Order: sequence, then structure tokens, then C-alpha cells
Amino acid sequence: MESRAKLLGHPIHPMLVVLPLALLSTAVLFDAVYLVSGNGEFATLAFWNISIGLVGGLLAALFGLIDWLNIRQGTRARRIGAWHGLGNAIIVLLFVVSWALRLDKPAYAYAPAALPFVLGLIGVGLALVTAWLGGELVYRLRIGVDDIANPDAPSSLSGPVPDREDRDREERERGRGPARVS
Repeated sequence: MESRAKLLGHPIHPMLVVLPLALLSTAVLFDAVYLVSGNGEFATLAFWNISIGLVGGLLAALFGLIDWLNIRQGTRARRIGAWHGLGNAIIVLLFVVSWALRLDKPAYAYAPAALPFVLGLIGVGLALVTAWLGGELVYRLRIGVDDIANPDAPSSLSGPVPDREDRDREERERGRGPARVS
């Protein structure tokens, strides 16, 4: 199933998930360094990583929702996509709480106590699970993958892709049979 939300021929959702995932994971690392070293600069970096990561995560969620709504109902992909999205919503919520618990401490460089740090750790652990679910959607269930994907597919920048019937006809004319079997 091809993604409906694309930029220059590629699905937008997977483009957007990388930055928030990296920022939120790095925030937990910076929190750990702060808790060990007491250096407030790391707590400040963690706070701003979370701030930007949350904005990016919400943007990625919007495009993920668009893709999920286009998955056929009653399929395994739709169920896994729901778990993937729900898990990511919980991750965002955990980091929102972690972020909010730091707001009363700007004089102390947004220093986290134990609870914001633990919430971040749980969020990163859950992100490993939801990333696996996202991989299951793409690599096992072919969600978001172009219908014509193959080692010799044309560039996504080469213009509109012929529909299936045109591709099948061209393949038959070349003597190769249909492009794909239903």
C-alpha cells in the first residue's frame, strides 16, 4: 500500500520520525549525564531537546495518522498500525509530563528530578517497541511502500507512475508476463 502523504515521491511520515526519536533519546542521555555530573548545561540541553522533539513528534504523528487512515480496515496492518500509533502517543505523553515537571526549575537549568528522568527512560524503551512495529508495517506488511518498488524501479522524481494495467500490458509486450501477481 503506497503512502498518500508524500514529498518528492517519498512518504513523509518516515522522513519526520528520525529527528524527534533522536532528540528525545539524546535528552535522556543528557539527563543521565546531568544526574551523574551535576553539570546544569546538560539538563538545559535535555529540556530543549525534549521541547523540539515533542513538536517534531506531533508533526510526524499527523502524517502517520494520514497513512494509517488509508490502511484497509480489518487487516493485521491496521491493527499493528493502531498499536504503533497508540504507543507513540504514550511516548509523547511521557515526554510532555517529563518536560512539564521541569518548568518550575528554569533557575536550575531545567534540572530533572528522578521522575522526569524515569519517564524519559520508559519513553525510550517504549520507542524501541513502536519502532519495531513500524518496521513490521514497512518491511513485513509493505505499508508505505510504492506498488512498483523493485530493484529497477524508476526514480521517484521521474514523474507519474503508470497504473497497474499499463505496467502489466508493457510487461506482456516485452514477454515477461504481468508485473505482479494478484
